[in-house]
Amino acid sequence: MPLPFLTADGVTDADDDEALAHADHDRWRRPYRPGPWRVALSALLLLLSAFMLLATMIVAFAGGWGGAAVCLVAALAVLGSALQMLRVGVWVSPAGLRRVGFFVTRTTAWNEIGELRTVQQPVRWLGLPRTVQGQALTMSGGGGAEAPVLLTDHSADFLSRTEAFDRATDLVEAWAEEYRTVPS
Repeated sequence: MPLPFLTADGVTDADDDEALAHADHDRWRRPYRPGPWRVALSALLLLLSAFMLLATMIVAFAGGWGGAAVCLVAALAVLGSALQMLRVGVWVSPAGLRRVGFFVTRTTAWNEIGELRTVQQPVRWLGLPRTVQGQALTMSGGGGAEAPVLLTDHSADFLSRTEAFDRATDLVEAWAEEYRTVPS
């Protein structure tokens, strides 16, 4: 049963693939879904920001404009943190590989990447200082310089999801093989 209200204006069924964002190969995309730990923490932060916005409204109605401004800034900071936490991870496009961190984003062109490989090594558990033995997708630069670890199986995206980690590393390696040009 066709549901016309679910399609974009002017898009027919034949054009559905072109209308989807993931069909555009020039866009940056994450080759995996955010994990349940990352989504749960972001949801809690969004809930906290909703309560902070409610507090902002109450303070504003009480006439404390200075306090309302402080509450609004704090709520927007928590909201921005929740959204940024969902963006953190590895993104790929034909232009290269992008490692999005909470504060810093680094982009590396495919031809600057020497080798991508999955290794057994101590990895950080959920990004905390505690380390455990696990798997990590590492990237070495073209000049042999070792770049930071891209993905680990104990991160907020892959904790207790080894199949998802394996799929994500395979997809990143496939993107590298497809778009990396070896100088001759």
